[in-house]
Amino acid sequence: MVAVRCQQIYKTFGSSPRETDVLAGIDCVVEEGEFVSLLGPSGCGKSTLLMMVAGLEKVTRGRIYAGDRLVDAPLGNVGIVFQDPTLLPWRTTLANVLFPIDMRRRPRPEDVERARALLDLVGLGHVASAKPRQLSGGMRQRAALCRALVTDPRLLLMDEPFSALDAITRDDMSLVLLDVSERYRKTVLFVTHSIREAALLSDRVLVLGGKPARIIEDLRIPFDRPRSSALTSTPAFHDLCDHLHAQIHRAKALDPQALH
Repeated sequence: MVAVRCQQIYKTFGSSPRETDVLAGIDCVVEEGEFVSLLGPSGCGKSTLLMMVAGLEKVTRGRIYAGDRLVDAPLGNVGIVFQDPTLLPWRTTLANVLFPIDMRRRPRPEDVERARALLDLVGLGHVASAKPRQLSGGMRQRAALCRALVTDPRLLLMDEPFSALDAITRDDMSLVLLDVSERYRKTVLFVTHSIREAALLSDRVLVLGGKPARIIEDLRIPFDRPRSSALTSTPAFHDLCDHLHAQIHRAKALDPQALH
């Protein structure tokens, strides 16, 4: 089944004569249960595309469907993880995870059980009663991931969720997400600048480039699941990363003003 379909998506910011064309002719399909990464130079429109899929940014031209539904307003059954975990400082870790349910209704015992199970899965069960100031950056981002999953969404959207973390914590978070995604098999659309993250986590990688941006490669990742960190030491993994690195350089060449 198709989870997300983008049909000839164009995005323009501003108004004439100072319009900025960001995306032009984006066509892609994300199947149910697929993990798809958006990779490309800074400023090429990856996050904009993600927000349009979420219904949080309007499409200038074209159509986006989530399942059979035309996305013309914010989606309800979706989990979103941003770069900043934005946990509420006065709530405990568990209460932060339960926040999306609090907004709809009083959490039921099964909701609390699911939240605790998610915290246990990502190694935060022991800090369920802690406040955000007592957590490290990686722990706060794990809590944000649990919060996005607690409503059991059909679609998980992640906008550079690990970019503010140090290299070691970032690698740890990639392994956490790998475990979570393989356990729950959610449909994931993941924006990243990290070629290693994209190669390790994804079923497919869409490389965006140009100005305005378009998809210059739709690459299916050839590695079987389940995966582990051992994959990153193999020659095949390094060859794939080299290929993606070359595609990023190609993407930058299509836009001389792309940020480095």
